[in-house]
Amino acid sequence: MKGKKQVREKIYLFIKRIFDIICSIVGIIFLIPLTIIVKLCYILTGDFSSIFYTQKRIGQHGKIFNLYKYRTMVLNADDIIEKWLEENPDIRKEYLKNRKLKNDPRITKIGRLLRIASLDEFPQFVNVLKGEMSLIGNRPYMLREKKDMGKYYEDIVKTKPGITGLWQVSGRNATTFKKRLQLEQKYSKTCSIKLDIKILLKTFVTVLKRDGAL
Repeated sequence: MKGKKQVREKIYLFIKRIFDIICSIVGIIFLIPLTIIVKLCYILTGDFSSIFYTQKRIGQHGKIFNLYKYRTMVLNADDIIEKWLEENPDIRKEYLKNRKLKNDPRITKIGRLLRIASLDEFPQFVNVLKGEMSLIGNRPYMLREKKDMGKYYEDIVKTKPGITGLWQVSGRNATTFKKRLQLEQKYSKTCSIKLDIKILLKTFVTVLKRDGAL
């Protein structure tokens, strides 16, 4: 019985990787013209800084990798949030509960549009092609969030982080941090081709409805 389970798991991971490679290649092809458009939009607003943002994230089995995204915030956003949370107790309470802010003042005008259209994640197709991420998986957590993940950490990092996942199609920013952890622990324990297809289809609906984009 255990042998059959291992065989099914290997088949699932093989199919998932092939699917990831195909999708990432297609995604990167679209990434080229999209990058030119995003760059031009930033230039028109007077922002000549890099449109890409990299941050170290927690990958499968706790391995650290550099996550790629389009920059949607002002420069030095991480330093700004620390100061802002110190000066605003109510906002700090919201951030500690959800690990996100509903109305984040650091988001640029172009960044807000990218988030609404869910295009800010597009550069992560490079991470997928490199094998650091999957199209579908758990959220790639920040290093400082490891302690807050508590008992859920070990289960969550068993799978590769994904561009989309169970949390993203289950309310996203409308859920608390604890609820997110519970959803992603569930995914790690029950992931399958059937579940991945279900999440992928729900992702298209979520993007079209723009649920939880910010």
